[in-house]
Amino acid sequence: MSIKKILVVDDELGIRELLRDILIDEGFEIFVAESATEARELKKSKMPDLILLDIWMPDCDGITLLKEWVNEKFLTSPVVMMSGHGTIDTALEATKIGAFDFLEKPITLQKLLKTVNEALKYANNLPKIEINLLNIGKSNVIQDLKKRLDKLVSLKTPLLLIGPQGGCAKICAQYLHPKNQPWIDVKDFEVVSNAPADLLDQHRGGSIFLNEISHLTKSQQKGLNLLISKAVNYDVRIICATSKSLTQAEDVDFDKRILNELLPGSLLLPSINEHKEDIPELASSILTMHLTKSDKSDYKVFDVAALNMMRAMNWLGDIEELESFVFNLMQTSLLEKITAEDVKRVANQFNLLHDKNKSSKKSKGTHDQGLDEIFNKSLRDARDEFERMYFKHHLNNDDQSMVKLSEVSGVERTHLYRKLKQLGIKVK
Repeated sequence: MSIKKILVVDDELGIRELLRDILIDEGFEIFVAESATEARELKKSKMPDLILLDIWMPDCDGITLLKEWVNEKFLTSPVVMMSGHGTIDTALEATKIGAFDFLEKPITLQKLLKTVNEALKYANNLPKIEINLLNIGKSNVIQDLKKRLDKLVSLKTPLLLIGPQGGCAKICAQYLHPKNQPWIDVKDFEVVSNAPADLLDQHRGGSIFLNEISHLTKSQQKGLNLLISKAVNYDVRIICATSKSLTQAEDVDFDKRILNELLPGSLLLPSINEHKEDIPELASSILTMHLTKSDKSDYKVFDVAALNMMRAMNWLGDIEELESFVFNLMQTSLLEKITAEDVKRVANQFNLLHDKNKSSKKSKGTHDQGLDEIFNKSLRDARDEFERMYFKHHLNNDDQSMVKLSEVSGVERTHLYRKLKQLGIKVK
């Protein structure tokens, strides 16, 4: 059995040393911090099994730090507050926020060991942390998305989330889902056509999530229509998601009547490439999540260059691809620090797996081999070449959709056809 790790956070040297010595004698591995800043770093790097947190610290009080960890939904270990006589009420309030218990100073040996052992037992029952809306980013894009979702939380009407494949659709659906109520992410669409009434009955008061509804057959669409029409009788919210156009994609034949039911509650979701400033923090959170789930005791962390390189990359598979990428780095990096060279190595592996017709490989080749040639041309020729690359990139991404290309580029379709013809780009 691995040695349990405990983080002691207190600005008083004497208390830190006393608790450290006692707990080391009991067979625990101890880390100490005298400030919130140090505590944040040690929590992230050492992933302790338990945190003993003092209320008063010079740079940030313990209650604020506890709220920060709880609000991020990334608290991976129980927290026991430590308080003097004058802060007992505050410590009690901390247990309502999320602390496991509190210890009153001066702390007796018997009380310390009893509380520590109980907290560690409790830690075994903590739910596994997952990526959620509150830890995928703090950018304006994500804050605006959260505000829009907040306006939809109280509604019971069916919803349609429209966003990239591998993106945040399920994360948003779970954010809208009422706590402690039945939830299902429907994987087998046959149940929608064969037993829609049973599905509703089993999830009364909760949510039914159907991802990629563009894949539904005609009979499954009939089942979805029944789910939507009867959901209010069961107090169930139907949340659907798609990464394809339900009206314009050539391989989609979707019932317009169902679409009309879903469109009033539709919401366009951003891709991860629209808020790249969140990627470094998100990648670090994903790494922490996987490390806490694994049985490995070795610690991993990204260096700054590695995070900057991931931020600059184009993530065709969105959040799911980033998560797979980070997991691969965790498994295959040889050193404690994951470097830019590691990122480059895994990026080459992932690029080999992408369809050669997709834009990532084309844009990568163009970037590596074509930019120097463009810079050697006249300004006019270079501009034409860049526009040619730009339009081809988006046409490849959007399956030759001129409507989408017009929206993305800001060029009216009448002018767009003329521009593409001038650049020698053929449109199917």
